[in-house]
Amino acid sequence: MFQLDVKAIHTGASASDKEDAIRQVAAALAAAGNVGDAYVDGMLAREKQTSTYLGNGIAIPHGTTDTRDLVLETGVQVFQFPEGIAWGEDQTAYVAIGIAARSDEHLALLRQLTHVLSDDSVAEQLKTTTSAEELRSILMGEKQGAEFKFDTSLIALDVAASDLITLQALNAGRLQHAGAADASFVSSVISAQPLNLGQGIWLSDSTVGNLGSAVAVSRSAKAFEVEGEKAAMLITVAVADEQPLKVLNYLSDLLINQKADRLLNADAPGVLALLTSVVDEQAEVLTAEFTIRNEHGLHARPGTALVSVIKQFNSDVTVTNLDGSGKPANGRSLMKVVALGVKKGHRLRFTASGEDAQQALDAIEQAITAGLGEGAA
Repeated sequence: MFQLDVKAIHTGASASDKEDAIRQVAAALAAAGNVGDAYVDGMLAREKQTSTYLGNGIAIPHGTTDTRDLVLETGVQVFQFPEGIAWGEDQTAYVAIGIAARSDEHLALLRQLTHVLSDDSVAEQLKTTTSAEELRSILMGEKQGAEFKFDTSLIALDVAASDLITLQALNAGRLQHAGAADASFVSSVISAQPLNLGQGIWLSDSTVGNLGSAVAVSRSAKAFEVEGEKAAMLITVAVADEQPLKVLNYLSDLLINQKADRLLNADAPGVLALLTSVVDEQAEVLTAEFTIRNEHGLHARPGTALVSVIKQFNSDVTVTNLDGSGKPANGRSLMKVVALGVKKGHRLRFTASGEDAQQALDAIEQAITAGLGEGAA
């Protein structure tokens, strides 16, 4: 994990305009030994190509691919501008995170930072705090609660199972491996009968051994019977705070509306989406999958190009990195798209719902094929 040095954080800064702010950030990167003095030219050129504003008052100025040879060591310099800097298109940046990266190292860094910055309340703290130590703590996620673990790595489908104990053991083992449960949790879950929620869905948990909040899901390849009741999917929760309740609320809504079959027929990203968001069930909902061929994945420039295409349409579009966490992201949010951590070769699933859904997917395919502003690979 990238570690941010408090010496790289500059609070209470001021700048006359965006160029002045970028020059300050570049000078700090050079002074820290991260880049050569000419790197600033690449940062200014990048900004002319496309805005590095992410949203929530955050900008991430960085150089172009042509100036990567000027990066001596990957690093970050953070400048806080409490008065705000006009960043173009009625956008105001209060925090500028200057990035110097020699290859795709910045993607891991961005995933870490954007996970924190996507929270509106955290962004407000970044704007108002006067302490470099607190700002560093916020950016590193130390001010947040424990991470809620639920992604496609915790979802197992087409399990060869004819009894609940197989699904119980699989879920409990995954939660233990994820660090959300200990051996006593596993023992408790395996020894207790899960709760039948109906429609083939069962639920299990434990009052002991909960180390963190997480959810694991297992679905049998073929439904079976338990004392005359259908069993097809087991959802196991480790509970250390209220975060798993959101998943259970989405599950409850599906069951109340007699829509459990959606969980029983979806793939892993689909199951994750159904249990973490509202997924409309409409005829006009369309999906398409495309592979990213950009050499350095979806960093700020191609990410901006993708979001710009999506914003041209009225339809709601979500993006899921099938080779990442599997969590769907709002296609209109650059911050959330960059946070997907998309690298070259990763497959993205786009789900569009609305009157111009097909046109949106067609335009997205064309943009990806053309290289999202970086040329076709």
